[in-house]
This record gives sequence, structure tokens and C-alpha cells, in this order.
Amino acid sequence: MPQLRQTTRNSQRVSNATIDIKNLRLRTFIGFNPEEKVKKQDIVLNISITYAISDAALQDHVEEALDYKVITKQVIKHVESGKFLLLEKLVADVLQICSQHPDVESARVTIDKPHALRFADSVSLTLEYSAETSSSLSYLEKAS
Repeated sequence: MPQLRQTTRNSQRVSNATIDIKNLRLRTFIGFNPEEKVKKQDIVLNISITYAISDAALQDHVEEALDYKVITKQVIKHVESGKFLLLEKLVADVLQICSQHPDVESARVTIDKPHALRFADSVSLTLEYSAETSSSLSYLEKAS
């Protein structure tokens, strides 16, 4: 996968910022039942990415900001072109995409699978990544 951007150039980190991508609606193959393997289903993604923001980004220097459009395009491409047996695998893959940039401190991904259960609106799964806990990434690598 392409690098989103290199580390911050000539600017200092001033704080953390959080980007929230809400209710991204996509279609993919998700599930292991015979009908789920041949028909795409709707899913709803909610993504939260916390990253080290620089003073340059706060001064409107576009090249210093985390490009959420690039991340979103990578997520869309991966989800819509993939086939997943388990929601766990899909969420782990999306979390890995969202946490690959070196400035990302933490990320949280929740994916809803509407109509997965007869009397429920949806079933969802959430996974989180933290740069401080190195074991999180190794679990994601095992799931991928």
C-alpha cells in the first residue's frame, strides 16, 4: 500500500487530532453461508483515527495534514474488491489500513452488518489499535 505521507517536515507536533469517518456505506462479500458467498451485502463503517497534528497543519499547510481521502479510498478499494468469511477479518484489515501511517497514535474501526440477525437492526464488531501497545499490531498481522 502507498505511504500516505512521510513524517512531518520542519514542524512540531502540537497536539493530537481525531478524524471521524461516519457511516461509510459499502457493499462486499461477507459471510460463510452459501448465499453470502455469491451476493454482496451492505456494511456500514465508522472509523476514528487519532494522529499527531503539527503546527504547520494548523496553519493551513495541506501537505502537513493526514489525508483522510487517501485512507478512505484505500478502505473502499479493499472492502469492495475483497471476500471475507468473518467480520473479524474485515474489521482487522480496515484497521490495518487506518493505522499504517507513522503519525497515527490510535484508531478504532466499527463495522455493522445490517440484517445479520432476524430481529436485530445489525451486528457490529469493533477493533482498536494503539501505537503504544505493540502487541495490537501483531494480532492484526496474524488476522490479515
